[in-house]
Amino acid sequence: MNMTLKRIKWKVWLMMFIGCAICGTSCQSGQKEESKLQAYALDTIRGGQSKEIVTSYSASIEGRQDIDIFPQVSGYLVKLNVSEGETVRKGQVLFVIDQVPYKAALETAVANVKVAEASLATAELTYKSTQKLHAQKVVSDFNLQTSKNSYLTAKAQLAQAEAQEVNARNDLSYTEVKSPSDGMVGMLPYRVGTLVSPSMAQPLTTVSDNSDMYVYFSMTENQLLSLARQYGTVEKALQKMPAIRLQLNDGTTYEESGKIESISGVIDKETGTVGVRAVFPNPTRLLHSGASGNVLIPSTYTDCIVIPQGATVQLQDKLIVYKVVDGKAVSTLVKVAPVNDGKEYIVLEGLQDGDEIISDGAGMVREGTQVK
Repeated sequence: MNMTLKRIKWKVWLMMFIGCAICGTSCQSGQKEESKLQAYALDTIRGGQSKEIVTSYSASIEGRQDIDIFPQVSGYLVKLNVSEGETVRKGQVLFVIDQVPYKAALETAVANVKVAEASLATAELTYKSTQKLHAQKVVSDFNLQTSKNSYLTAKAQLAQAEAQEVNARNDLSYTEVKSPSDGMVGMLPYRVGTLVSPSMAQPLTTVSDNSDMYVYFSMTENQLLSLARQYGTVEKALQKMPAIRLQLNDGTTYEESGKIESISGVIDKETGTVGVRAVFPNPTRLLHSGASGNVLIPSTYTDCIVIPQGATVQLQDKLIVYKVVDGKAVSTLVKVAPVNDGKEYIVLEGLQDGDEIISDGAGMVREGTQVK
């Protein structure tokens, strides 16, 4: 009897142990399966979003016009009226060249004009008198023609003297070297007492017209094509493109907005890029010719679908997204915008509002994987 009870108890304990083991295994399996399903981040596509992406291009900054200042006459510098980096206005005197020889030349030219005027007056009187005598048959045709020639010669000599006076006045005015435009003065390599001339190799200085600044950068052929497709044509792109910004060399953003003025019509064969010129106002003269920075061009997309880049898989030149259909991963080709911010893609084709996708870790997913 006791042996029978012991056997029954042992069988009960054995059944209980097996039951617990089976239950534990089942629970662990369920937990693993549940954990496996939860490993995939899922997201539901929402259409009608707006996204602005800013593309950066390395750029060089130049003044609207950098003008090398050369003297138009030779002589010794007697005065420097500006300093390096000074802002000047159009017509402002920058340098003065020794005027003494040019004032003397002008006085001589003025005197020569007076002599020529007197000679012309005498020749004119003689010619008129000869005409009267010729009409009375007192002098010959030869005398009349000689008198006329003397008059014409005196007239030409006066014109020549007057031209020399104009040249002398111009030369004297050139001794004051003036700024041809508003701008900022560059380096001043010459000092008072230096002999300068129009043929010297180095200019007196450079005046940079920096009221507006030109910013030059390059686009690749693909970027140019994308721009043309987005706006219809390159000409329409120039008209409709939003204002652009400029990031300075210290990482700060310039406070004034700019505009793209022109895009080259020729692609450089060596670099495969096209030159682009933008213009930025420079009221505070913060921008300097020769500086560098980055042009920031925004691209705005409206009524679009935005997905994280972790939701995509790159296969050669194609992008794949895994949609969730009946709880399983189904690969779908998508077309995205040519520009991105490094974090998200703008989807142009392949997804619709309400689609459920694997939003992260898509590279670890296989076709048909059970995800929910």
